[in-house]
Parts: sequence; C-alpha cells; structure tokens
Amino acid sequence: MAWGGMLLDWLGLLVRWTHVVAGIAWIGASFYFIALDAGLKPNPRLDARVKGEAWQVHGGGFYQIQKYQVAPDFLPADLTWFKWEAYATWIFGFILLVLIYYLHPNLYLIDRHVLDLKPVEAVSIGAGSLAAGWAIYDSLCRSRLGRDSRALAITGFALLVLAIVGYTHVFSGRGAFIEVGALVGSIMVGNVFFIIIPNQKIVVADLLAGRTPDPALGAQAGQRSLHNNYLTLPVVFTMIGNHYAFTYGTRWNWLILTAVFVAGFLVRHWFNLRHADAAAPWWLWPAAGVPILVAALPAVLSAVPPGSNVPVTFAQVQAIIAQRCQACHSAQPRFPGIAAPPAGVMFDTPREIAAQAPLIQAMAVATHTMPLNNVTRITTAERATLGAWIAAGARR
Repeated sequence: MAWGGMLLDWLGLLVRWTHVVAGIAWIGASFYFIALDAGLKPNPRLDARVKGEAWQVHGGGFYQIQKYQVAPDFLPADLTWFKWEAYATWIFGFILLVLIYYLHPNLYLIDRHVLDLKPVEAVSIGAGSLAAGWAIYDSLCRSRLGRDSRALAITGFALLVLAIVGYTHVFSGRGAFIEVGALVGSIMVGNVFFIIIPNQKIVVADLLAGRTPDPALGAQAGQRSLHNNYLTLPVVFTMIGNHYAFTYGTRWNWLILTAVFVAGFLVRHWFNLRHADAAAPWWLWPAAGVPILVAALPAVLSAVPPGSNVPVTFAQVQAIIAQRCQACHSAQPRFPGIAAPPAGVMFDTPREIAAQAPLIQAMAVATHTMPLNNVTRITTAERATLGAWIAAGARR
C-alpha cells in the first residue's frame, strides 16, 4: 500500500513538472509574440505586404524579423509551428486534474458544507463545464458581439465572474480554484487547437495552391491569441493559489479570484501598451494594486484570532485534534488514500500540537481549509475552541 501511494505521488510529481514546464514554454511564446507584434515598425522599403519589422538583439547576435500582413508569395520548406507547447500544457494539466481531483473527489473536490454532491456528480459537473465553457466562449466570439472588442471583453468578463461564483457554490474552495483554472486553460488551448492552428493551415494550403489567403482568418487568429495573452497571469494564479489556503478557504474566495483576474488583466495591458511603444499609463500599476488589496483584505481580517472569555484547556484541544485531524496528520495515517502525513505535519504528541498552533490557526480557524472538505465533520464550535486556545497563547 505504501509503495502504491509513493508511486502515485511520483507520477503526480512528474506530471505536474511536465505541465509546468510546458506551460512556461507556452506562456513565454505568447508573451514574446504579442510583444513582437506590438513592436513592429513600418518600413516603406520593404514589400507592401509586410506589416512591419523589428530588430532585436539577444545572445550576442542580431535578429531582423518581418511580419507579412497576410502571407508571402511562397513558404520555405522549414516552417516552425507553435502549438505543441499549448497542447502539452493542457494534456498534462488534465491528467493532473484527473489524478488529484477526479480520482479523489471526496477529498479534494466535494465540500458537503457547500453542496452535497455524489462523486460521479462532481466529476461530471467539473468535466462537463470545461466543454460547455469553451462552447459558450467560442459562440460569443463568433457572434456579432465578437466584432466589438470592448463589448466582447465586458461580456466575457461578466460570464467569467458568473463561472467563478458558480464553481465556489458547487465545489470546495480548492476544487473551485482548480476548475476555474482548468476552464480558462481549456478555452486558451481551444483557441489554439480549433482556431489559430486551423486558420494558419488554411492560409498555408491557399499559398501552396496559388490562391490568395483570406485576411479574416489571420484577424480571427490574432483576436484569440490576444485573449490568451490577457488570460495567462490569472490562470497561473489558479495553479499556485490552491496551495495557499487563505485564498480559497474563505467564503470570499470568489471575490479574491475575481480581483486577481482584474489585476492580471491590468498588468498585461500595461505591458502590451509598453511593447507597442505607446504611452503606457503609470496609473495602471496602482490600479492593479487595488484589486490585490481587495483580495488580501478577507485573509488579513480572518487571520486575527477571535477573542474569547471562555477558558479552554489543552485536554479539550487535544480531544478535538485526535477526533478531527489525526486521521491524516499522524505518523501512521488512518484515512483511506493517505499514505503519509500531508506536508509532514503530525499531531501525535502535545509538543507537535502546540508547535503547529499557527498552522492550525491558518488552516482550521481563520479559514475552513482543514480538515479537507471537512471530511471529519469538525464543528463551528470546535473551530472556535481551537481559536480561543490559540488566542490565549496555545499553552499545553
């Protein structure tokens, strides 16, 4: 059993590593090409079909890059396609989603204090919403509204907020964050797989056949590529935010995630303007700081232990820990699927319990992150007892 758990842990680690490395490559390419496109300068000496050129220096050499508005007359035999970074990111991300969340929905996805779901219901909603999200987004972009970038952005953001609120009212906080990330990531890779690459292939086929490519194909691909660029920073936050309980383990988790999306959009907008040599307004940075403060406020306020005049004995605390926490946080965990104490945290002795008082405060009092999805049914009164003990000095 221990060997099986260790092998699954190693599998999860390798899949996560590959997912992150592929994501870095994909996001790096997105950042680079949006910056390159924004920084192109017109040159009347070049072919009239050339939108612009850029001179860059890196690694001791100089690069002269030209972009054709639609396409050149001919294509070289070696044409580099940027697609496998996106595909690999999604494939390994989905595998990771299945390994951690869909194979263990009771532990990571379902919180019966939020909604009493059966495992098959939770997984079906989670996976089905990814497909539905792409279908809604793609239909929106193809509609008349998609011709107006500002109206499309406002409508798309409103639907995104609805999705965030919906996920946080269906899944556990941690599960909601990862589902939002999976939804946005699926939309981004959908843009690559269904729009950007197919459109480029049509242009290539037209060139080889001697036909004039349709400029609308490039415009559509450019629109989706720009959407991906603005979504990168928030989707990375969903990947790392679920490791910090103060972001998802609060009833304000929907507001925190919404605020992070706003901040990410503003930061990317500043960089995009800067790369275009436009006047990037300085106020975009403090403007991005406002939603970050909004996101941080619930965590800061909840970090203060509640005061209490009721004395709490260590025996009371130890009894709560033994009943609600030691099933996982022990040298020999008893909870199914847990082979080793999570994060190495153990509550087997009074010294271990007292030493972990700040962690108990953060995970079980300030937020309701632990026990995971409250599988051991800790009560509000018991959380308050732990908080009162910590506020009094966490004495043994």
